[in-house]
Amino acid sequence: MDSQPALPARPSSSAHGVVFVHGMRTSSAIWERQLDHVRDAGHHAVAVDLPAHGARRTERFSMPGAFDVIDDAARSFDPGTPVVVVGLSLGGYTSLAWAAQHAAGASPGTAPHRAPDADRPRLAGVVAAACTADPKGKPVALFRDVARATVAGRDAVRRGTRDLARSWQTALTGGGGPAGGADLGALLGATADHGPRGGAHRPGWDVVTDALTHLAGRSSVAHLRAIRVPVWLVNGARDQMRLEEARHLRATERGSLVVVPRAGHDVNSDAPEAFNHVLTRALADFARA
Repeated sequence: MDSQPALPARPSSSAHGVVFVHGMRTSSAIWERQLDHVRDAGHHAVAVDLPAHGARRTERFSMPGAFDVIDDAARSFDPGTPVVVVGLSLGGYTSLAWAAQHAAGASPGTAPHRAPDADRPRLAGVVAAACTADPKGKPVALFRDVARATVAGRDAVRRGTRDLARSWQTALTGGGGPAGGADLGALLGATADHGPRGGAHRPGWDVVTDALTHLAGRSSVAHLRAIRVPVWLVNGARDQMRLEEARHLRATERGSLVVVPRAGHDVNSDAPEAFNHVLTRALADFARA
């Protein structure tokens, strides 16, 4: 008897709804291999475009606008579906902030003074990748200054991000060696897109100033302390954003840390099979919680 090709698993009543949130100056296209992976495993999944990116490129970036995007995606699944948010870099910081506000009992897309939203989706867990350097304080100001200089035409992108890497290292380590490699420019989107459709649109550098303005004053460590569901922190071994990963892990109530060998800041694109394996483990962990 001839064997028949295996069909993708159908989402079951116990499946998660997974929301993927991309990084700076890229789009939902970077998640294509992850979308296929989790859907084949029987989960529901959607990848969003943040304001000023992808299909939303005509919008200005703002954190409330980003919250609305994630909130709408989380509500797009069938009622009762437990939601998992997976974010990379800017998407990771945004996902942590969204999850922290979700833990406070209000719909993250609404003003804090409004009454709790009883119908908000149940958050099952968060996978936060390439975002374990707290953006609060001087480091974000350094990023923003380079972005503003680039928009104004005073510095070349390549030279600016190289100088910024040295400034970041000095600011966070007192001049000591960084934890990872030299691909810090990935946070700003200075590296190439890896998704098949990733090069279709490349947001301008003005989005960097908007995004970093909205990150300034927000603490990823404080957000982790507020989250009451399991959080998996995932970093590429060569990523300089690993600088405070131990501090971030300590801030979690139920946290795990995975460092993917030989991968850089764009860990899901640099090592897609390894990242997909981490997703499988994380989703199984969230199902047990």
